[in-house]
Amino acid sequence: MRLKLGDLSPAEQRVARVLLANYPAAGFETVAVLAGRTKVSAPTVLRFVGRFGFRGFPDFQAALRRELDVRSASPLSLYESGTHDEATETEGSLLQRSSALFRSGVAQTLSELPPHDLEQAVQLLSDSKRRITLVGGRSTHLLAHYLGLHLMQLRRQVSMLSERDGERAVALAAVDRKDVLVIFDYRRYESDKVAMAELVAERGGKVVLFTDTWLSPVAAHASVVLPSQVPAPSPYDSLVPTVAVIETVVAGIINHLGETAQQRLQHGEDTARRIGLL
Repeated sequence: MRLKLGDLSPAEQRVARVLLANYPAAGFETVAVLAGRTKVSAPTVLRFVGRFGFRGFPDFQAALRRELDVRSASPLSLYESGTHDEATETEGSLLQRSSALFRSGVAQTLSELPPHDLEQAVQLLSDSKRRITLVGGRSTHLLAHYLGLHLMQLRRQVSMLSERDGERAVALAAVDRKDVLVIFDYRRYESDKVAMAELVAERGGKVVLFTDTWLSPVAAHASVVLPSQVPAPSPYDSLVPTVAVIETVVAGIINHLGETAQQRLQHGEDTARRIGLL
């Protein structure tokens, strides 16, 4: 829906925005209720789902239920479902399978990345008037740190959200319209990330979300959503495509900042040499 928003009629765009902002609950309402909420006719709602290849609204809702099952999958459930079978593979076939999965995952992620969201991410993260705070989840905090370390070399006012409850509360209490909160949230999604995003949005700040293709609930409060494929040869979702998205964003920021980025990098190098780090 995000990718095709520009191709939809104004009435269909209203349907899409309501579904995206209230995912997945809005998709399980009746055609009449959804039409009333979006102020369009019932036939418009049916034409809308038809644009995405569904034979009717029940077909659309059945697909949504299947997607929710996948969206809530854990490494254990993926292992038990038999989607992970590398234990029976030879070393050569495992390498071939991994190569194919990672190659296709990165290619599909970058081809489906919404250009408008990518441009918005670059602009927000390049804006020197804004404060940037990053936060990740159980494993994705590593990605938040990775992006944060790049941003710290290129601009001021970049920080990681503290893992200590008291410090985290103080930092979030100070949020206003100048803040950008960068959130990494992948299945199984973490409820505290939704609360953080909602708080930032309420106070006029911006939320940049890195997530998987099923979209974290944070998406309802995000100004920018950057989804990635997660196929992997193991039961654990791959973060390889997300790293590609991060490095694409960093490249965009460097291009946007131009000479300012070079000067900042030079200043960092000079400082590191002076204190004996290089």
